[in-house]
Amino acid sequence: MSGAPHTPVLLTEVLDALQPAPGQTIVDGTFGAGGYARGILATGAKVVAFDRDPTARRFAEGLDPDRFRFVGARFSEMAEVLGEASVDGVALDLGVSSMQLDEAERGFSFMRDGPLDMRMGDAGQTAADLVNTADPAELARIFFVYGEERQSRRIAAAIARRRAEQPFTRTLELAEFIEKALGGRRGAKVHPATRAFQGLRIAVNEELSELEAGLVAAERALKPQGRLCVVTFHSLEDRIVKTFLAVRAGRTPSGSRHAPPREIQAEPSFQLLFNGAQAPSEAEVAANPRARSAKLRAAVRTSAPVWREAA
Repeated sequence: MSGAPHTPVLLTEVLDALQPAPGQTIVDGTFGAGGYARGILATGAKVVAFDRDPTARRFAEGLDPDRFRFVGARFSEMAEVLGEASVDGVALDLGVSSMQLDEAERGFSFMRDGPLDMRMGDAGQTAADLVNTADPAELARIFFVYGEERQSRRIAAAIARRRAEQPFTRTLELAEFIEKALGGRRGAKVHPATRAFQGLRIAVNEELSELEAGLVAAERALKPQGRLCVVTFHSLEDRIVKTFLAVRAGRTPSGSRHAPPREIQAEPSFQLLFNGAQAPSEAEVAANPRARSAKLRAAVRTSAPVWREAA
């Protein structure tokens, strides 16, 4: 398959920020169905695409082998694979791809029945493993911290009682159980299992630690004047990116005059391309509702050493 059953979010804004050009090498750290990669290739630049999902490779068929390379690995491995100061741009789209949501057998969606899996790769524990074996306190933490679910303890306790009699194996089974445990929809616009499913997906795939490691890897892989663009889809991801770029750009609070003196920080390794985050236009959200929560943050790599070396 070479078509792209997925609409890339904020593509125009990402290309404006990356400014790819012929002769440059750009990393698409979250290849998915290849939306960003195709947009970058159209500018004449080369693309090295990373994706831990082995099924994503099929979307690379038909791309120019002289200017495109697929790497079946996590984006946090980009510096080891490509070397330090080796690329001109890095783009990361942290959303779950449409193909993963639409394929029930991947187990990401509470709208389509499938095995309770949720793995972006082909290794590690599944969501069913986690739901059926994790300590109730750990389940509650996952729902609260990663899913921002205020009734996390109530859901975890109900799951623990039910799994003692019958383990969970299917997505709709869990979604309907959570809905019932919370007393039904009660007019809510979103499904009651939305936040719990988000928490499970983040935990299964270690998404937040992967993002933190990926940002450091991008700092290492980018050449001076190279550009980093990150599109996030929920507050947990955006907070990590916002904090990383603010700190690396030297935009940390000055602190209180009553507090102990701060340690001298390393020289800024990034310069912000713009203040705050860019959001999709109303027209893009109307055409692609999955874009509604997207935020783009971008920065330019300076010539300063990576912070682990400067510390």
